[in-house]
Amino acid sequence: MRVAIVVVVACGALVGAQFNPHQWADRSGIVHLFEWKWDDIARECETFLAPRGYAGVQVSPPTENAIIGGSFRRPWWERYQPMSYRLITRSGNEAQFASMVRRCNDVGVRIYVDLVINHMADMVGEGGTAGSTAVRSDFSFPGVPYSRLDFNAPCLITNYQDPVEVRNCQLVNLPDLNQGVEWVRHRIVDLMNHLISLGVAGFRVDAVKHMWPQELELIYNGMHDLPTSHGFPAGSRPFLTQEVIDLGGEAVTREMYTHLGTITEFRHSAEIGRVFRGRNPFRHLTNWGTGWGFLPSHLALVFVDNHDNQRGHGGGGADVLTHKDFRSYKMATAFMLAHPFGIVRVMSSFSFTDTEQGPPQDAAGNLVSPTFNPDNSCGSGWVCEHRWRQIYNMIGFRNAVSGTGLNDWWDNGNYQMAFCRGGRGFIAFNLESFDLNQNLQTCLPAGIYCDVISGDLVNGACTGSSITVGGDGRAQIVLPANAYDGVLAIHANSRV
Repeated sequence: MRVAIVVVVACGALVGAQFNPHQWADRSGIVHLFEWKWDDIARECETFLAPRGYAGVQVSPPTENAIIGGSFRRPWWERYQPMSYRLITRSGNEAQFASMVRRCNDVGVRIYVDLVINHMADMVGEGGTAGSTAVRSDFSFPGVPYSRLDFNAPCLITNYQDPVEVRNCQLVNLPDLNQGVEWVRHRIVDLMNHLISLGVAGFRVDAVKHMWPQELELIYNGMHDLPTSHGFPAGSRPFLTQEVIDLGGEAVTREMYTHLGTITEFRHSAEIGRVFRGRNPFRHLTNWGTGWGFLPSHLALVFVDNHDNQRGHGGGGADVLTHKDFRSYKMATAFMLAHPFGIVRVMSSFSFTDTEQGPPQDAAGNLVSPTFNPDNSCGSGWVCEHRWRQIYNMIGFRNAVSGTGLNDWWDNGNYQMAFCRGGRGFIAFNLESFDLNQNLQTCLPAGIYCDVISGDLVNGACTGSSITVGGDGRAQIVLPANAYDGVLAIHANSRV
């Protein structure tokens, strides 16, 4: 087991620009299209995400992974068991990946790669998705290649109060790469630069708390600038968001990595779940953000749930809301998208009945593409929360209120609240057992506005409910206790 080394990096200033997600000015929101195929993502960028104002997609790991069969039936987590750094998975091959990135960039939707560089595969018996083989007992992964010299000595993490053990031992028996070895760092940098050359805007780096920050800094400083051929300004640095599960009480903290890039803010996921499960009244949300112990807004990638904690893994536990709690989940997502805090990410899931279950697949193990219903929802086993009207219209809300602050807060002291975003938007919530019926300041000019939660503005008329705003900016806001969604929202672009 090695100990931490201290490295002085002459080019350390390069990491300073790795907090910019490089999103188009009229866009917001990253959607995690978990386990989608590359060709399907490309079409989704062109036909749905760009027209509705989504700014980016987090894609599943594109590197070759172990094929996990037997009783596991190709589970979702096989994508997190790398066999090599070849870009061939069930989502498609390298040419399809490159085409997806190009097509999405062309319509203003950025691609962020889920990058697995902490470890290699533990279960290698059936080979990899690109045909690679490995000898796990010898720590031999010729597809990279890696040998025993490139891994830390075998040991399991048993004590999360020991930072050396957390960084140098095996996470659930996965062979732990030694990023202190130059060969390992160079292979990782080569992979990242290859992906950058294909036009990706940045990375979600998996299992960051299990790697030493000084070694990650060496790796990150080896990244090339983003290519101008994909529409990035000259000198643009890849965006980084780093998975650091930190709910407090452990030796490895998120603050140890904030100088390198943004952090996946798991405290946001846990706390927003507690609130919209009715375990913490809305009145406490007036200082949502750093007042709740979150990282500063520009450092925090925020989400209601992610692919791990919606299955009970990772941070948040029983507080985490998922698509299975659909009413509270839509309310929590609407609050996240209406609030100015953080860099927001929306989850897009597939249905599952057990936590090991893999994505929709045919008898041969090939991924099944989502089908689409007339109301934009998905079929064929895909949940597609990003296609729920209550969520994609809140992306439109967020874009409409961009650049404004939060003002004119109102709450009833418990589970009813409302607030404005500058003079551009208004939103109200009701999680009580009785109706919300209040005359409230909407901060909007007089007129009739379509509630974008219950419907759309189509050909000058509302397909859902409408709200009439008076000359003083006030409106009678009625949100019944039994309302299907528990939230209503209007904004400048929903005016009839």
